Amino acid sequence: MTDKPVTLAAIIGAHGVAGEVRLKLFGEGVESLKAYGSFDAGGRRLTLKSLRPGSNGAVARFAEIGDRSAAEAMRGTALTVPRSALPPLGEGEYYHADVIGLLCLSSDGEALGEIIAIENFGAGDIIEVQRPSVDGKPGKRFMAPMHAVTLDAERAVIDAAFVE
Repeated sequence: MTDKPVTLAAIIGAHGVAGEVRLKLFGEGVESLKAYGSFDAGGRRLTLKSLRPGSNGAVARFAEIGDRSAAEAMRGTALTVPRSALPPLGEGEYYHADVIGLLCLSSDGEALGEIIAIENFGAGDIIEVQRPSVDGKPGKRFMAPMHAVTLDAERAVIDAAFVE
């Protein structure tokens, strides 16, 4: 496991005139974000002072953002923490940040490419795999349900029946 940054939220705009910001959350909600006292925001450290639920996400106040202009200037900024700061996982759980970028093999041993995204359309997680480039042209993409994937720290093995 590397200590790469993991995005937990993004600033989507200002809230009010006192420097609060609206957040789009990528984790398990407002309460899980409260566990982190500070975030990296594009190379700048932001210290969390308060956080509450808001429409479509959360509203936060950071010590380093003092007014609406400063809050607006942060629009689009990702809030990250090091991977090592995330809580340990239970059996069968995974962080998307650990899975995206893994090399993929089929259960028959064929090299398939790498995982570029994880989607969930309501029936469970689905991985998207980018096949390698051929003659300078990008390889095709395909999707496979997570239940057909076996993960370890260095690769993902996809049941050959689900390989396109």
